[in-house]
Amino acid sequence: MCTVITYHSGNHYFGRNLDLDYSYNETVVIMPRHYNFIMRKMKAIESHYAIIGMATVVGNYPLFYDATNEEGLSMAGLNFPDYSYLNPYNESKDNVTSFEFIPYILSTCKNVKEARVKLKTINLYDEPFSKEYPNSTLHWMIADKEEAIVVESMKDGLHIYDNPVGVMTNNPPFNIMNFALNDYASLSPKQPENTFGTSLHLYSRGMGGLGLPGDLSSKSRFIKVAYTKLNSKSKEDENSAVHQFFKILGSVEQQYGLCEVTPGAYEYTIYSSCVNIEEGIYYYTTYNNSHIHGVNMHHTDLDASTLTIHKLIKDEPLDII
Repeated sequence: MCTVITYHSGNHYFGRNLDLDYSYNETVVIMPRHYNFIMRKMKAIESHYAIIGMATVVGNYPLFYDATNEEGLSMAGLNFPDYSYLNPYNESKDNVTSFEFIPYILSTCKNVKEARVKLKTINLYDEPFSKEYPNSTLHWMIADKEEAIVVESMKDGLHIYDNPVGVMTNNPPFNIMNFALNDYASLSPKQPENTFGTSLHLYSRGMGGLGLPGDLSSKSRFIKVAYTKLNSKSKEDENSAVHQFFKILGSVEQQYGLCEVTPGAYEYTIYSSCVNIEEGIYYYTTYNNSHIHGVNMHHTDLDASTLTIHKLIKDEPLDII
């Protein structure tokens, strides 16, 4: 399971927690403008917007988990089991596989408005990358500095939802998740008002947040990170904003050992990311390295034709004085 958010504090930011019980040796990848993006059923895209994101690279092909293009359009795929459905090939549509979806949208669209137009003709069809890399059951959030949407391919069709809170987790479908916020409308950073008509003692700070979920289920993470993000405040300099972004994601990070998916295998937050979408800087932390590392896409030749790959710095030694 995973969590993705947007955030505005001076600049605009987009990022996610990747929560899984295994790693595919993900790396920060820059796909420059002239990388030949080969597609299974559509014409290769030889010239396109440059992209930076987290991906597993297989045979020089980037399988993106989340990414941002040079125009600031961002996209992430999150697990959506039980509901995700990929269609048969449809000759009247633009047939795009799930593993092509992120780079296809980010290669060809500069904002959400353009992505909405592309989505009208897309058929997300069922073809795996390989036997070793089968299709994932995903839904996606697409965002720019103005708006965010959620895309869910289900048996009854392709659903596109406006996302006013800029947050997405996993099951159930987004419209149900978003409606659930109504149950928590009374939450507040302020102390609660006594409406009992009798003397009461507010014995602790933070009691306006009583009832805020704290478990690791997707609905609870959705509520908690939405509340945290929408009430979060930070200074507008880059250092403060980026640190605050990771603190927001930290409110729903998963610790190893708390979510058993199969006997002896535990889901945990493998990495967290934060992209400054105006500047093209991709920041990340890993489970064993809380130090924030950044990769600036503009420090690379964006007119090149080959991928630039940055291995993650996954471990941080203890600093003992």
